[in-house]
Amino acid sequence: MSIGLAWRQVRDRFRQAGLNTPELDARLIAQHVFGLDAMALVRREREVMSPQWATELERAALRRLAGEPVSRIIGEREFWGLRLALNEATLDPRPETELLVGDAIAFAEHKRSPRIADLGTGSGAIVIAILSALPKARAFATDISEPALAAAKANAERHHVADRVDFRLGPWWQAVPHQELFDLIVSNPPYIAREEIASLQPEVRLFDPKTALDGGWDGLEAYRAIASQAARRLNPGGLLLLEIGANQGETVSRIFSRAGFGRIEVQKDLAGLDRLVLASHS
Repeated sequence: MSIGLAWRQVRDRFRQAGLNTPELDARLIAQHVFGLDAMALVRREREVMSPQWATELERAALRRLAGEPVSRIIGEREFWGLRLALNEATLDPRPETELLVGDAIAFAEHKRSPRIADLGTGSGAIVIAILSALPKARAFATDISEPALAAAKANAERHHVADRVDFRLGPWWQAVPHQELFDLIVSNPPYIAREEIASLQPEVRLFDPKTALDGGWDGLEAYRAIASQAARRLNPGGLLLLEIGANQGETVSRIFSRAGFGRIEVQKDLAGLDRLVLASHS
């Protein structure tokens, strides 16, 4: 069987199963299995598929049909135009988080040499995207998971920003030296209330690490931890940017108002849902 016929048969199976993006899913899986980019997949579609490739393609197709996300099957996700490796300890970056990255870059690009903190970095998606756009920026990035930090470091190397980011193991501010201050603080922390995790979509509930989802009994534990030091860690004229859950704008704003921030704004996403909290001293 040819490469082209094989991946199209997978696409048809995905369509019959009712997957949302059957052609894209099949193409990405085929590119991964065959070790080809998108153009090579077209150029070599008449090439006969090896038995090993056939076995690997079938195994990957069955994983997708069982509900596993494509990004988990191929071990990477494209985010902000960057290909980022994932592992079992990293959250799969969401397109919605690119809103945070865009706001962060728009703010920091006017700074001469901005210093950035990314708390709970996971795969490093946020900080690497920002540093890729801001060649004079430097950053600290923290996480409680050694495997997550390993993925983040590898992604930073891959995108040539590793020399400008200091990865630290530990929870929130505990991993950052007390004297460090920042022009920009960013985070996409866990914000799902513990009892709500069981009701999440299977692709999230079964394949994202629980530590990256579980925000405690009310979904706000991470925000309280960040708020405990955020005001004193932010330089004058600096900005705090946080991703939040769809109905958390008011409660997260209240937490940071009580922590000493004078100006707080909730930004909604394209669906009209609360998505970001922006906070500054004034």
